[in-house]
Amino acid sequence: MLEFIPSPSEGVWHLGPLPLRAYALGIIIGAVVAIYIGERRYQARGGRAGVIGDIAIWAVPFGIVGARMYHVATDPELYFGDGRHVIDVLFVWKGGLGIWGAVAGGALGAWIACRRYGVSFSAVADALAPGLLVAQAIGRIGNYFNQELFGRPTDVPWALEISPANRPSGYLDSATFHPTFLYELLWNLAAAALIIAIDRRVKLTHGRAFALYIMFYTAGRVWIESLRIDTVNHIGPFRLNVWTSIIVFLLGLVLFVVATRRARAAAALPAATASTDDTAGDAVSGEDGADDDGTDDVNYARVELDDESPRGSSSP
Repeated sequence: MLEFIPSPSEGVWHLGPLPLRAYALGIIIGAVVAIYIGERRYQARGGRAGVIGDIAIWAVPFGIVGARMYHVATDPELYFGDGRHVIDVLFVWKGGLGIWGAVAGGALGAWIACRRYGVSFSAVADALAPGLLVAQAIGRIGNYFNQELFGRPTDVPWALEISPANRPSGYLDSATFHPTFLYELLWNLAAAALIIAIDRRVKLTHGRAFALYIMFYTAGRVWIESLRIDTVNHIGPFRLNVWTSIIVFLLGLVLFVVATRRARAAAALPAATASTDDTAGDAVSGEDGADDDGTDDVNYARVELDDESPRGSSSP
């Protein structure tokens, strides 16, 4: 029986002259899985097939650029100053992506795409929410192969063995550490499953599923960050990412409250009003009554489209 989790000896394989990096592979697989989950959820809500894939063409590159910008902005000493090389900012494959920048950049790219295609941003965000968590979970496997972002030394049975070359200064005599990559991986998968379960019981529309994604992820990030020992910037007693998680959690909470009010307001509209709209008329179905949160059982992607899209835009 293993007393610890062994780390991979390498995170790069070569197919001839082409390097195949576990870190990049995790990001690519995660993106594909997120698109697949989002596409299925969006179609189940009445959206047109292929929309999520079209939006991903915008969201993914924006997310990568945003992630790199956040990392460089919060750790500028790694790229600027004596002995540093600014050109390293472009070497994304060596690691260094900030999740907050990825979310912000990806959201911006998705918003631009939604405006271009005339679809509801909140409907797309709700469809993607669980898949984003699964993608982030898969991406953490890259940290495992790179032997990075681990926690404090520990001797628990699931401790992660780190080779001496990858141990931070002050911890050279410690061989095993908390596998924070695994903690976050499991937390994200559990959060994704919870959002799906809640969505099946109480239809999460108008951005509420995305708001839960924000809150669940940041809640986990706070305690996981408290275990990590890699060198980062601090503000007072906490790591920068802890403060960021707290602020983003509060923003997610505000978004959830606002989105819930919008969903209830939309549900309160007379069914007769909705039935006179040629676009939304086929989407509303009053026979099944109301769900647990008081919203009618409707075609959510279509209804949210009518609420948010610019006048004159076509439905998916």
